[in-house]
Amino acid sequence: MSDLSALSYYLGIEVRQGKVVLTLGQSAYALKMLEQSGMAKCKPCVTPMEERLKLTKASNTTRVDATLYQSIIGDLRYLVHIRPNIAFVVGYVSRFMEDP
Repeated sequence: MSDLSALSYYLGIEVRQGKVVLTLGQSAYALKMLEQSGMAKCKPCVTPMEERLKLTKASNTTRVDATLYQSIIGDLRYLVHIRPNIAFVVGYVSRFMEDP
């Protein structure tokens, strides 16, 4: 076994080790996900979802690419490990994965 120095990046999670504190982050992963979904230039907001938003499967809007939608939801599910504040929203939009 050999010492490869301090852990800095593992499975998309950035690890910063201090003398007392260990910090985990996914900013590079989140930025990559935003670029892939075409939302890199969007404005950030405080709340991850509009209040009292009701989504239904019956919609008259144009259909979206199911593969891209499922990929984005998968990325968001992985992001929940570090950002638990988006867990409700990710679970809510995951309901529409079979037919977005």
